[in-house]
Amino acid sequence: MMDDDLPRPKGDAASLLAAEDLAPYSQDELADRIALLEAEIARVRKHRDAAASHRSAADALFGKPGQAG
Repeated sequence: MMDDDLPRPKGDAASLLAAEDLAPYSQDELADRIALLEAEIARVRKHRDAAASHRSAADALFGKPGQAG
């Protein structure tokens, strides 16, 4: 099993953010937080898409794992 197949630790950044109490934040602070999170989502999607493209290119060149050549 590859490390990528293992579940993420529960203390990762997204879990910590999801557990944070939002009550102390002002409307402006919440708007800033949303903008920051939306930018992070876009960054993660871009990385995911690039990784998928890289994987597809490798599969096309070398064949998919477990495939008899």
